[in-house]
Amino acid sequence: MLVKICGITSEADALLAVGLGADAVGFIFAPSPRQVSTRAVQQIVDRLPRDVLTVGVFRNESPERVVQVVNTIGLRAAQLHGQETSAQTRWVAERVPVTIRAFSAGHPDIEKAAAWGVSAVMVDSASPGSGEVFDWRLAEGVVDPGRLIVSGGLDAENVGDAVAHLRPYGVDVCTGVEAEPGRKDPQRLRAFVVAARRAAREAGLDGGDDSETVDDGDAEVRSGTGPFDWQEET
Repeated sequence: MLVKICGITSEADALLAVGLGADAVGFIFAPSPRQVSTRAVQQIVDRLPRDVLTVGVFRNESPERVVQVVNTIGLRAAQLHGQETSAQTRWVAERVPVTIRAFSAGHPDIEKAAAWGVSAVMVDSASPGSGEVFDWRLAEGVVDPGRLIVSGGLDAENVGDAVAHLRPYGVDVCTGVEAEPGRKDPQRLRAFVVAARRAAREAGLDGGDDSETVDDGDAEVRSGTGPFDWQEET
């Protein structure tokens, strides 16, 4: 199961997230307390392992700009978090390695997203970055769980319930692991990754010959389930 830490603003937090077992890190280019510059992100990306999914988060940016930023600074994925149309989404998806389309829970276009050419669909709360939890029933059956990334108000206390309820492809967290906007809290971050891995193992979403066992002090947590889509060699 994919564990994505979003709202990364510094090299230290990026390396911390990866070191604690995150599969993906997200950088917000849209207006936000966590907004970062392309130059700063490129310097961070250059320091990260190649098997980490680096994600640029955009909101209502032109498709041309999205593709230019992702491919110029070495990101692996684009996350579209605004009112991008299906045509704009497909245009981006044809030109970057991985595309994630985000919707607020209950949005009427979620069910159509599979035809938009995206790698994954993120279901978030109505106010992204607010730390608010949405009603998980709104994500039931509207997206193939193999394409679903759950976001919105997740933290170490509730991520296990989200995984057990929806059995998603991935989970995404931002405010739930912060000390303050734009700065991650090491203890909260570690607790989230541990809780997510434990829940994934219990749900049968992690495991296999390529897995490693990590001891969190209280329970063994499954980490590293073999290659994701973007890690497969072509």
